[in-house]
Amino acid sequence: MTEAGRHRWQQGLAAAWGLAVLALAVGLWQFLRAPALDTDVLALLPTEQRDARIAQAAEAVAGQGTGELLFLLRSSDAAAARQAAAVLRGVLHERHLPLEELVAALPAAGALDVLRPWQRGLVAEALREPLRSRPAEDWAEAALARLYSPLAFAPGPGVLEDPLGLASAWWQARARGLSFTQGEWQRSFADGSEAVLLRFRHAGGAFRVDGGSPLAGAVKEARERIAALDGAPVALLAAGVPLIAEAAAAQAAAEMNTIGLGSLLAVVLLVALCFRSPLPVLLVGSSLLVGVGAALVVTGWVFGEVHVLTLVFGASLVGVAEDYGIHYFAARQGDPARPGIAQLDHLLPGLLLALATSVLAYAAIGLAPFPGLRQMALFSAVGLLAAFLTVACWFPLWPKRAPAPSGLSRRVSQSLAAWPRLGGGGWASRRFAPALLLGTLAIAIAGLFQLRADDQLRALQGVPAGVLEEQQALARLLDLPSPAQFFLVEAADTEALLQREEALIEGLRRLRHEGLLSGWQALAEAVPSAQRQREDREVVAALESAVRQRLGEALGQPLPAPAADAADGPEAALGLHDWLASPLSQAERPLWLGEQEGRVASLVRVSGIGPESLPALAALAGEGVRWVDRSAEYSELLARYRVQIQGWLALGVAGVALLLWLRFGRRAWRALLPTLLAGALALGVQGLLGEPLQLFNVLALMLLLGVGIDYGIFLLEHQDDGASWLAVSLGAASTLLAFGLLALSQTPALHGFGLTMLVGVGAVWALSPLFRPPPRDAALLLRSRDPFHAS
Repeated sequence: MTEAGRHRWQQGLAAAWGLAVLALAVGLWQFLRAPALDTDVLALLPTEQRDARIAQAAEAVAGQGTGELLFLLRSSDAAAARQAAAVLRGVLHERHLPLEELVAALPAAGALDVLRPWQRGLVAEALREPLRSRPAEDWAEAALARLYSPLAFAPGPGVLEDPLGLASAWWQARARGLSFTQGEWQRSFADGSEAVLLRFRHAGGAFRVDGGSPLAGAVKEARERIAALDGAPVALLAAGVPLIAEAAAAQAAAEMNTIGLGSLLAVVLLVALCFRSPLPVLLVGSSLLVGVGAALVVTGWVFGEVHVLTLVFGASLVGVAEDYGIHYFAARQGDPARPGIAQLDHLLPGLLLALATSVLAYAAIGLAPFPGLRQMALFSAVGLLAAFLTVACWFPLWPKRAPAPSGLSRRVSQSLAAWPRLGGGGWASRRFAPALLLGTLAIAIAGLFQLRADDQLRALQGVPAGVLEEQQALARLLDLPSPAQFFLVEAADTEALLQREEALIEGLRRLRHEGLLSGWQALAEAVPSAQRQREDREVVAALESAVRQRLGEALGQPLPAPAADAADGPEAALGLHDWLASPLSQAERPLWLGEQEGRVASLVRVSGIGPESLPALAALAGEGVRWVDRSAEYSELLARYRVQIQGWLALGVAGVALLLWLRFGRRAWRALLPTLLAGALALGVQGLLGEPLQLFNVLALMLLLGVGIDYGIFLLEHQDDGASWLAVSLGAASTLLAFGLLALSQTPALHGFGLTMLVGVGAVWALSPLFRPPPRDAALLLRSRDPFHAS
């Protein structure tokens, strides 16, 4: 192709890529208008479960409480707590947040009447033993006290119709310690304090990516106003998935700004100092912006939403994507007589090989069956490709003149000549090179012996600690069930299911007595099995008859006839399906999983458990009862895939070695060995610092393989070329800044990833020049017959 034809071809490529960038800009604008962000940690992990029933159970647990906010206002004075609740409502209303209050209410008048035929068989746990042990006289005295008490109020039938208080006790057990007073749910605690509980449902859409925290801001303002009130102090605790999601999104936005903008400013500063011209700065900056924008649009299009950790991870892309532009301008600066298009043709083989190794490294990360990792891999691969296309299509046309060398670029370029190399003849090569190599090996070996693996799910948690602590405190106070552990109960029919739940509850009761848990939620507490209802009815019927006789004697008149009992009709016990159809069963409905393949299933959820409780809870599993610990299962999954990806890393090393051998022949080891040593050093440093080995560390090694190999490729491709060393050094500096900032992330997984990359990239930059071929071999390298060789 003639020079004129090549120039027209380049202009066509530039125009085509410009249209593509315009289309990406439209897509980016649409995404930013309504960003679809995901903040759920479990969304990063594989969705498949061991079987369909466990998948259904996990989905049911995850669905409970989603979008719900809880606010607990606690004080030594109940009036102060109610006043603070009014202040909180006012703040939330003033801020026009998309919240709908779930108003507390007692059952509607007559709602409990539907249970009256089965009332004698519905006995709350707290009453079952006293009904069998306390004499009738005590029950009669208690009934008279309730009858004449001016403060007595409870839903359901009156004292004369229900002298044992079965309906009232049954309802209070459903309320789980909450009382309904003056239109609000209240709770009394053992220390004498009183609290008001408010519940809201968040009806808003996706969270913003600008770092805003409207919910947290409203809670903060409410706390300030409540603190200014006269009277007893009031503590406000807030919890709920929307608060967690907002905190995660806000932290991600802050880290994106720190990592992405910090890296971008550092790259711009380095380019400006080396090339002393605004056009290289604008062009390199444009390649970065196009890369990140394209990555965001394509990831959102493929997955439908983008996880906040993908954004934080993708922000470090800035530290890699600028390498192509820097290499182009460094080469032009080193050879100003060569036109831009000719310079691109000269660099293209090395750039393509570097792009291929980096994209392959990200593709290997995407092989893991983790939706989050696939997002990160796609985001980074698309970003690198878009940045490369920006350089290849636009840069050769501008500027016409090569940038003049600066003092910084001269010093960096000339430093390569003084850099020691193994087998070199100078003093520095004989002394310093072996010392650097032996020091690297010593640190790596010492640290590797201290490195320990930790695959706990908490490594993926990106929520600020304060938010989690408040959530846990409120969960303890309200005795909320664990979101990660539960029992799955299965049986052939509902009667067998309820009996298995009752047997399980007996074991849970023993553990509660031992202090290993505080409570549980089960269908069998609301609807006992037919067998238990019959047993309880026999006890209640005899006791109630005696109590009614004593009440009649005390009142001086016979009591009205008792309500008809279910034992008198065709249905001797309240059935589970009848109960679920009642409006009173809203709290227990999420525990029912329905029928599947001829078997019914339910959940039993536990609360107030800790790590010491897990073995005892697991021991309660048996026929038809499975203990599901999602945290432990996911940790085992992370460990399994970490081991698998270590195997893929070995295969990746073999694949990269093959590509290098095809390009450089017997000298391929000179490009590969520095990266392998740098990876070992990164793990060694991590071991010496006491940082655990996690899945993300192995993924960082995979990426290091793709990024670090580039340095060796360029130093072999353009041997002893100061301009190439300048490009390598600038690229390494920006990558170090990007991943060094990533090491500051509050998410442990990203922190470990960044630390591994920080040490690894710094090491491969320092080690790569050691393995340059001796100067006498340069001519042989340039005379290689490889078809990719650039003359």
